[in-house]
Amino acid sequence: MDTDTAEGPELVLQGKFADAATRAACSQDSPPAHDEGVIRIPVRMVDQIRKACDAAEAASAQL
Repeated sequence: MDTDTAEGPELVLQGKFADAATRAACSQDSPPAHDEGVIRIPVRMVDQIRKACDAAEAASAQL
């Protein structure tokens, strides 16, 4: 979690870059902004992401 952004706290995720077909499919539903990308997150990381989301939610409640 990065708490030092101008927009407020943000989760920082690590994953593999998605292939062109996946990026194209995602762009149809939700085109990424110029500073966004599409990544794949392995299922083995779901628990870590859940914990990070819980921590982020708890931190934002304290703001």
